[in-house]
Amino acid sequence: MNAPEGPSNDLASRVQQFLDERRRLGFKLQAAFRMLPAFERFVAKADHTGPLTIDLMVQWASQVHDRHMVDGQADRGTVARRLVVLRPFMRWLQQFEPATEVPDDSSVGALPGRVAPHIYCEAEMVALLEAARQLGPSDGLRAATYTTLFGLLASTGLRISEALNLNDVDVDLDGALLTIRQTKFGKSRQVLLHPSAIGPLATYRALRRQHVRSSLNTTFFVSSRGVRLGAPLGDRQAHRMFEQLRRQLGWVDRGGHGQPRIHDIRHSFAVRRLILWHEQGADLDQRMLALSTYMGHVKISNTYWYLSGVPELMALVGARFEHYADLGACDYE
Repeated sequence: MNAPEGPSNDLASRVQQFLDERRRLGFKLQAAFRMLPAFERFVAKADHTGPLTIDLMVQWASQVHDRHMVDGQADRGTVARRLVVLRPFMRWLQQFEPATEVPDDSSVGALPGRVAPHIYCEAEMVALLEAARQLGPSDGLRAATYTTLFGLLASTGLRISEALNLNDVDVDLDGALLTIRQTKFGKSRQVLLHPSAIGPLATYRALRRQHVRSSLNTTFFVSSRGVRLGAPLGDRQAHRMFEQLRRQLGWVDRGGHGQPRIHDIRHSFAVRRLILWHEQGADLDQRMLALSTYMGHVKISNTYWYLSGVPELMALVGARFEHYADLGACDYE
């Protein structure tokens, strides 16, 4: 029996070789480290032989996951982003397998631009925290874990990955300071805590220590059930619980993603801060750099996007324009 033609018979080793090379060159490639092995497993399960094709890649990228589903299908933006992750590997693979196809924008369309997020109102966040408090068992750590996690996201604007990666030593309640290490873009920063966050974080820490043995290297948020008791709380667990509570609360999406997301808590923090500064009469242009640094944006343009990409803030921009237009009109009278 002849061995299958093409790269599929040694795809796993090629994926590992590619990732090892990129790691040595200093690339972070967080998405690639997760998605390329998943693609390799998909190819192996499909018993594919011969060169890797764009059709095969689109099939993989179109697999449905709860967080990226619209009408039972993976949304186009998610498919496009997954193909973008595959693209550098396929170009690299062509040196060994010249017949390997490389996906481009014509495969499913270009990456969509940023769309408006769901901005949570105060009542929605209160309802989310109250629903989390009702999680059982009553004598366990689960309710406190998710109530504290969602509350921290709402009060700091952290990315969910940043909150889950916090170690106990990173949470300095005496100094009201969080140390965020090796974030999405490989940088670290410090985040000040509002005084109202200190008490809930201290209460959760004390309760966690009653349930699991802790050290400075223990993650601040831990799993609370079964064999995973005391293990780091995972991203999938957090998203799954958020989705369960979201469905329970029956929220109606006001953004452009099809459903309210956990990441929208971060966007809501930024929008509420900008609205508050506007109400206080602060110069938003002067405050943008501070907000950008606090939230860990690589480019300040990512922070300015809120002014043009979020309906709640576009009204502020319009009001500012009308104000300056009125001042200009006065000059000619």
